[in-house]
Parts: sequence; structure tokens; C-alpha cells
Amino acid sequence: MINSVEASAQQRRRNLLDRIATGVIATGGIWVILIIVLLFFYLLAVVAPIFKPASMVPQAHYSTPAPERGSTIYLAVEESKQLGVRVTASGAFVFFGLTSGEVTETHLLDLPAEVTIDSIASADIDGRFLNARLSDGSVIILQIGYRVTFAGDKRVLKPSISYPYGNEPLTIELDQRATHRDLVVGEESVVAVFSDLASRQVSVALYEVEEGDELTEPDLSSNFEAPFDIDYQFVDGQARWLYLANRSGQVTLYDLSDIEEPELVANKALLSAGVEALEMRLLLGGSSLLVGDQLGNVYQFSITRDVTNQYGFAKYRQFKLDSSVQTILPEERRKGFIGISGKGQLSIFHTTAEQKLLSIELLSVDSKNAVTPLYSTYSPRSDTFMMQAGDGVSVYEIDNHHPEISWSALWNEVWYEGYEEPEFIWQSSSADNDFEPKFSLIPVSFGTLKAAFYAMIFATPLAIFGAIFTAYFMAPQMRAWVKPSIEIMEALPTVILGFLAGLWLAPLVEDNLLAVVSVLLVMPFELVLFAWIWHILPASMTQRIPDGWQAAVLIPVIILCVWVAFALAPVLELWFFGGNIQTWMRETLGINYDQRNSLVVGLAMGLAVIPTIFSITEDAIFSVPKHLTQGSLALGATPWQTLTKVVILTASPGIFSAVMIGLGRAVGETMIVLMATGNTPVMDFSVFQGMRTLSANIAVELPESEVDSSHYRILFLAALVLFAVTFFFNTIAEVVRQNLRKRYGNL
Repeated sequence: MINSVEASAQQRRRNLLDRIATGVIATGGIWVILIIVLLFFYLLAVVAPIFKPASMVPQAHYSTPAPERGSTIYLAVEESKQLGVRVTASGAFVFFGLTSGEVTETHLLDLPAEVTIDSIASADIDGRFLNARLSDGSVIILQIGYRVTFAGDKRVLKPSISYPYGNEPLTIELDQRATHRDLVVGEESVVAVFSDLASRQVSVALYEVEEGDELTEPDLSSNFEAPFDIDYQFVDGQARWLYLANRSGQVTLYDLSDIEEPELVANKALLSAGVEALEMRLLLGGSSLLVGDQLGNVYQFSITRDVTNQYGFAKYRQFKLDSSVQTILPEERRKGFIGISGKGQLSIFHTTAEQKLLSIELLSVDSKNAVTPLYSTYSPRSDTFMMQAGDGVSVYEIDNHHPEISWSALWNEVWYEGYEEPEFIWQSSSADNDFEPKFSLIPVSFGTLKAAFYAMIFATPLAIFGAIFTAYFMAPQMRAWVKPSIEIMEALPTVILGFLAGLWLAPLVEDNLLAVVSVLLVMPFELVLFAWIWHILPASMTQRIPDGWQAAVLIPVIILCVWVAFALAPVLELWFFGGNIQTWMRETLGINYDQRNSLVVGLAMGLAVIPTIFSITEDAIFSVPKHLTQGSLALGATPWQTLTKVVILTASPGIFSAVMIGLGRAVGETMIVLMATGNTPVMDFSVFQGMRTLSANIAVELPESEVDSSHYRILFLAALVLFAVTFFFNTIAEVVRQNLRKRYGNL
């Protein structure tokens, strides 16, 4: 009776412990799934804004500030969007609240008698200086400054007008008054280009001055005649390129590297016969020209070089408006622009992304009809658009944070400025403000698969065959040493493996490339040869090795093979490859060799993956029920037949899971590829070239990226892609594993 009570109590305790264990395990599993789901939605939340469509909403409308000062020739928006400025032909700078239209200050330029301002344009890359073109054919450099003060807790801007290079207008004498006058202000120089429509004369002058100096006589100058009447003239922000064009679409490009002898490098008709160029503007950076015609087309023509190193123009892209192009407004800091048609349609485009982001009708407040602005401007941050139409000023707020991101820019070949053809490029930053971001995910995705491929090529055969021998043929005493030794390798930090791969293994492979390749290619055949020799040896010799310990005999054989390969490699390299196999490959096969390459990654990351595949595979094979193997042997099958026909089939779900888990480990590996690949995002399948993977790219660039920038969010998109790829492979692995279990589970 007592024994029965005690047994019943023990059973209750077991049931309780079972329920507790079941609950804990189930709770842990649910939490793991929940964390994975939350991680997915977090990545999605960070990535989603880059696919948010652009929007543009009216912010304010008011009468033209200070209309008594005259007609508008220039509009601008201060960077913080607190003030706007309207410049009139009489030289009045009218500053007003951007949203209220209330005039805050008015500054008058001290112009000569009967001289007015024809137009104003930016005179430098950053938009700090303005080039005021005066009606007497001269120019003057201006600078608008804003001093920040506070009235209580209210931020107040105090505008001012200054003359950084003196208040004396600059004139370059031509036979007639110059119709085009451009200035480019550099750090220690000013370049002036004057040209005349009728006489085709062009004059270029260089003033080696710094800010605060007077512009007097030029240090270098030259004069030449353009090949046609000049309707448009542009100089890039570096004063390297001079564009001269006419309304027929004929464009001539001059190289101003030598001011005294400008070189004509290209002369081309960009438009078809009968098509007129109604508007031309330079895109940010000055190496692309935007040309708009009466058919509503806006073309991007960029400077390229052909195979003979000759400069020319290539049509990169074409954009479309609903009618003739009236205005093109390039962005100041990005490769986008606003196009306004003659019917009052405003469209926002981005060149690199090759997409139209937004299209709206500009409507008058009174009639609600489409209007065409007389003057319009883009804010420095491209988040505000201001226009004057009739006697009113309208202000629009623009939400367009990530225009450079599109499916085309991420996954298709893109023709970037300066490249000979469309390519897949990842280059997220540069020291140049005119840089065109290159956010193609193809090179880093390719690098991820390439690194995983070479790692699995090296790791999978070694791990699976080693696990088969260990679990099925090896003596228990030897297995007790081998299995834990391999499994403990998994605890080795990958940063240590990466460190060794980058600083020790990569130079070793470079110095002994032929020996390493020989070992990898020849050793399998040498081991098969040794196995055959072992098989034909007399039984009196082979039986001296206890059953299951034969693998120990291979250790000196492997050491001998490696030693022979390294000893003979220099001699073979001298005989067959001229003493340097890397040079021979480059000159004979056209294959370049990088020190940190896929071969190094395959060896190092393979060592990291082997323990995972080995351990799971060995457990799966060792767990095959003994009655299956014993029954097969009892029916007359050999141990090898039993292995191939029974054991491996039964263990196939576990073996497949081991390979897929190893693949997942290889795809997500960071530190080894970060330290051993060279981190070059190139698309080359050669085993002697490096790569950059998704995970390494995130590790390298995320700490340096600006939070919430396009670069930042694309790195999270890369993480989401990595997450999706891993999830896909794991799902496929689980489906295949379940099918294999159903098929062979009844053996």
C-alpha cells in the first residue's frame, strides 16, 4: 500500500515536471517566434519610408512683397525656411517671412546711375555667392548673410548683403556688350566667362584672389570664337567645363583646365532637326546637361569618354512633361530637378533613380486654373518650392526625403555619370559634394552568395564525410576524442578566425598559392590512392591497426602530402609559371589576384561552418536505430551497402538540415568576411578576387551613416534582404526535411 502511494506521488511529480517543462519550452518557443516577428516589423518600419511617395502641399499664398520696388528678377528661400528674398531690377533685396509674406527688411544695392540688374545666378558650388549681372555688361559678386539673434525664445534672422570681392563691378571688354556673364568662385580664385550672342566672342579670365581681395586685372586670360550663335552658356562649379549652346540643340564643350588655351573637346547636336531647346540647365556636379524642348521632353546628356579617350555627350535618360518645357530647376544638393510645363504642370524627377516622383497642377488662388509661374525657386534642402505668378507669391511644402531610391536604382544596372555604360555599383559616399550615390544591392548580394558558395564547397564534403566516418566506422574510444574536439571549434570566436585569416592565412596563401591549390586539388586523389594501397596490403599488416582506428593512420599521410606540396611548389612554379604564378595568371589568363580573396574566405569560413554541419550530421547518423543496421548486415549486406542504402537515407533529414543550417551560418557570417575579403563590392566570380557581403557592408557602413538618411535606411533594407534570404532557405530546408522524414521515416 505504501509502495503504491509512493509510486503515485512520484508519478504526479513526474507529470508536474513534464507540464512545467512543456510550458517553459512552449513559452520559450513562442518568445523566439515573437522576437523574430518583431525584428521583421522593426526592419520593415525603418525601411518603409524610402518607398513613401513624394508629396507637395500649399503652405502659403500672399501678394508680392513690396511691389513698389519693381519687377522680380530673382527669388530665393533661406535654408531654415524662415525667410524668403525677392530681388528687383532696381537692386532692392526684399526680405519677407516665408509663410506670412510680411516684409522684414529691404536692402538697396549701390548701383551706378541708370544701371539695373539683368539677372542673378549662383557663383559657386555651395550657393554662398551670387553673380549679379548688371545692365551695363558688368558683373558683381554678392553674398547674402543671415545673423541669428533671439528675441526671448524666438529665433530671429538678421539678413545682410556683402561684397566679398569688392563693390566695384567687373567688366571684360568684348567688341559688343556681353550677353552671357558667368562667374565661378573657388577657394583661391575666381573664373569669369563672358560671351556675346551676335559676335560669338568668348573671353575667359582667371583671377587668383581670395575672399576679401579686390578683382582687378586677370592673372590669366584668353579669347576665342564660338562655332555658332550662343543662346546658352554654363560653367560647372569647378570651372573645368564650359558649355556653349544654341536653341537648335547644338552644344560645344570646352575644357578650361588651361585658361590660356581652352580646348574644344566636343561639338554635337543633341536634338533632332526642327526640335528647339526651350530650356537648358546644368545638373548638380556640372557634368550633365538637362535639355527641355517644345514637345515636353527633358533629356539628360552627360560627358563621357569613348575607347579612344575622346570626350563627347551621351544621352543618359529622358523624362516627360505634359507640354512644352518652360522651366527646369535643378536641386542644389541632389541629382533631382523640377520641371514646369507651359500648361502649369509641375513634376519632380530624380535622374539616378530614373523616376517621376510627383506631378501636380500649379493653380491660381482666384480662378483655380493652371498657371505658369513668372519666377520660381527651390530651397537649398529641396523641401520648399516658391513661385511668383502675376501679383502673388505661393509657397509649397515638399515631402521628398528619399528620391534617389527606386527599384531601378537598387536592383537594375544604372548609367552613372562618368561611366562608359550602365553598371551595378555600390558606392555610398564620397568626399565630393557633387557625388552621385550608387546604391545597387546587387554587388553585395552577389558577394554574400559568393562567400557562402566557396565556404560550403570547402566545408560540406569534409564535414559530412567526416561525420559519416566518425559515427559509423570510428572506434568509440576515438570518437570520444574526435567529436568533442571538432564541436569545440564552434565556440571559437569568428573575429579570431577573421583576424587569423586576414593577417596570417591571406599572406601565407599569397606566398604559397601553388602549394595551397595543389593540396586542395591533389589531396583527395592521394587519399584514395593510399586507401587502395591499404586495401592490397597483406592482412597481417592491416590487422595490426584495431578496427575503427584506421583514420589515425591518415594523419601522417596528410602531413606528408602537405609537406611534399609545399616543398615541390617553388620548383614547379619556376618550371611551369616563370617563377610567379600570380604574374603568369594575370599575363596569360587575364586573372588578377587579390591577397584577400574568395579562396581565403572559403578556407576560413569553411572552418567556422564545419563544426555545425559535422555535429548535426554525426548526431543524425549515430541516432539511426541499431536494429536497422543490424538487420541489414544480418541479411548479407556489406557495411558500405548498409551505410548507403539504410543509414544515410534514414539520416537524410538531419543531414539536409545540417547543410542548410551551415549555409545559413555562411550567409550571415560577418567578421570573417569583414576581415578577410578586402571588402570590395565587385561582381567577379573568380576565386582569386574578393567581395563584400550584405552583413559586412552593414557592419562597415552603419556606424558612419546619418540616422534616417537614405544610406541608413538602405543598410536596413540590406538587413531585411538578408533576413528574407535566410528565412527563405530555412523554410525550404524545413519543407524538404519534412518530406524526407515522411519518405524514410518508416524504415
